[in-house]
Formats: sequence, C-alpha cells, structure tokens
Amino acid sequence: MTNGKTSERLYQDVARSLVEELAAGRFPVGTRLPAERELALRFDVSRPTVREAMIALEVQGFVEVRLGSGAYVLRLPNEGDRPGFDVSAFELTEARLLFEGEAAALAATQITDEELTEVARLVDDIAQENNDPAGTERADREFHLAIARATRNSAIYNAIEQLWDLRQTSPEAALLHSKARTANVKPVVEEHCAVLDALRSRDANAARAAMRAHLAAVLDGLLFATEEQALAQARRATQAKRERYTRATA
Repeated sequence: MTNGKTSERLYQDVARSLVEELAAGRFPVGTRLPAERELALRFDVSRPTVREAMIALEVQGFVEVRLGSGAYVLRLPNEGDRPGFDVSAFELTEARLLFEGEAAALAATQITDEELTEVARLVDDIAQENNDPAGTERADREFHLAIARATRNSAIYNAIEQLWDLRQTSPEAALLHSKARTANVKPVVEEHCAVLDALRSRDANAARAAMRAHLAAVLDGLLFATEEQALAQARRATQAKRERYTRATA
C-alpha cells in the first residue's frame, strides 16, 4: 500500500486485501475482524479509509457491521469472487462539493425572486422533515436541485441531479447515508440558511463558500456516522425512547 495513491483507491486496496485474507481462511465465518485502529496501522491508512473498505465489504455480503461491536465475517469468497466497487458516499460528497459549489456561485448571479422564495420554502421543509422521526430528505434534495436549476444551465442541472441519484443507486453510498440517518445525522438548517442568504445577496463568492462549507460539514457527518461510538449512542438513544414509550402506554 503506497501513500501516493488517492484515498478513493486506498479503500479499495484495503477491501481487496481483506477479501484475499478471507479466501485464505485467516478469518473464518462468524469471527470478528481486527479493530479499525489495528487495520489502519497494519495497512498504513487512515481510519476513514478502513471504514470505507468495511462498507464496501458489507454491501457485498462478506461482513456484517454490528453496532458498537465491530465487523463479523458472514461468508467467505467463492472461487474467482472478487470485490466490485461502486461510488462511495465520500467520493460522491466530494464530487458534490466541487460541482455544487460552482453551481451556487453561478446561481447567485441568475436566481430570480420567485426562485429565492421557493428555496426559502424548501429550507422550512427541511426543518419540518428533521422533526419527523420517519421523515425523508426529499426537501434537501429539492433545495439543491432548485439551486442547480437557477444556474440556467441544463448540463449543470443534469450533472447535479445524477449525483443526487447516486445516493440511492450506488449501494455503498446508500448504505452509508442510511447509517448516517440511524446515527441521527440530518441536514443542518443553519447551513442551508447560509447558502440562502448568500443567494439573496447575489454574492457569487459567498454562495460558493457557503455551499462548500455545507458539503464539507456533510463529509464530517458521514465520518461521524461510521464511528462505532456514534452508532452505539444511536442504538442506546433508540432503546431509551422505546422504554419511555412502553412506560407511557403501560
């Protein structure tokens, strides 16, 4: 493993190495893989890189990541079984940061008052969805697509729409975003308000900075969602809510 490779390739290298170890019988079915910290030291990579590798193996059914416990082997590779990779949530968000930052800058110079009203309404919808335990992130998607539409550039809109579609069509991205929701990582209203304020001022530089800051925070949220401690906390919080509900209805 060389430090000259990008983090996107590194996680794939780690995943391939682990699959080879599974095929060699180093970790039988039902056993727990080494802890994240240990794997990071052994492969000389960051802990987020190990997390991406585990998500890739989980999607392909090699391991099961148990909340607050670690990754356990579910099955061993068949002959010729090699891990395939789709777009990870980290790769996807990095791409969004690049595309949507520039889209926000362009939109700031083109957006109409009517479109600003629509974007403001979507910020309110995001807040409402956050308060609903069963809420989706539909308003978040529509917020970002409304800004892409305001660029008056169909190529930009189509590119950003495809990036959002990948959140569901890429198994790796979909799994991590689901984990984030479980860990109570939700769209931050204040970050969306900062983007809206920059658009209202028609300030391209401010809009770019606000969007990039927002998506950098999304990356941080995804990292938090993959922390075993965060997942364990989410599990305990869910259990506490169930217990309160049981007492209230008893």
